[in-house]
Amino acid sequence: MPAVSVRNLRKTFQTKRKAAGLRGALAALFRPAFQTLDAVRGISFDMEEGELLGFIGPNGAGKSTTIKILTGILHPTSGEASVLGRVPWRQRQELAFQIGSVFGQRPQLWYHLPAIDTFYLFGKIYELDEADLRRRIALLAEAFEIEQLLETPVRKLSLGQRMRCEVAASLLHKPRILLLDEPSIGLDVVAKQRLRATIQRMNEIEGVGVLLTSHDAGDIEALCKRVIIINDGEIVYRDKVSTLRRRYLTVKHVDVRYNEQLSPDFSLPGVEMLKVGRFGAKMRFDARVTPVEPVIGALAAAGGLADVTVSEPTLEEVIGAIYARAEAENE
Repeated sequence: MPAVSVRNLRKTFQTKRKAAGLRGALAALFRPAFQTLDAVRGISFDMEEGELLGFIGPNGAGKSTTIKILTGILHPTSGEASVLGRVPWRQRQELAFQIGSVFGQRPQLWYHLPAIDTFYLFGKIYELDEADLRRRIALLAEAFEIEQLLETPVRKLSLGQRMRCEVAASLLHKPRILLLDEPSIGLDVVAKQRLRATIQRMNEIEGVGVLLTSHDAGDIEALCKRVIIINDGEIVYRDKVSTLRRRYLTVKHVDVRYNEQLSPDFSLPGVEMLKVGRFGAKMRFDARVTPVEPVIGALAAAGGLADVTVSEPTLEEVIGAIYARAEAENE
């Protein structure tokens, strides 16, 4: 049986309709008009035990709403969901002992207290033996490299340090599934890499399954083997990450800076030059046609590099490409 099973899940919200003009605003005070917002529109998917599953989409796509339903915070409007054989909104307390969750924009650590105090509070909540709790804290502190941070008030930690403590706290009770909602939001590149590596290591060591929502395609590429893309409350794509990369993450954008002035006609074979300045250039190329390694080699051979950045399409661009491909196949 899948660790997570979702069937025709739907969630709608009633929101007040904004009135236009002074007369409309006055009328709305006595007779407010409401509109229905479909946050999740009948989605279905499964997640296996121990799987690292990516659940991505742009802001407002329905990712966080789905996670809140799976943790029991929200009740769905219709449809079914099962997490480890339990219905989340009916068996929330029982399920809490089997899952962990981290909401990137809603911290669970006490802001003015050291993280270690929250860890011990969680130990009491999850009814952990004190000796076992101490061993667990030591193990997680080493895995997440937070030994020197545990006694520091959370308010004094950097965002990257705080997020490592947040994820560690969610793993104290050895959950079978970890639900991560935008855990890398706002983090710099180094902090993201450290967090991703530690999550992957805990998956390998303890077999904890991870359902990861993110607006960052890099999180999914680094951690997950399978991905589901949701947009406007509907699933628009599901497949292996390797397939997603091969089909939609082939265009690379390069921003390069040099220590010396460039020639105005600076160019590279197989590369589209978007902008050429005095000391830098912006370009893009299709990695299926022009491999990355020769491009980087040619850039290095062109002069003394001051900086070079290689990036991929935004998630919005990927979703747009998926829609365009689907429309082309249907024609």
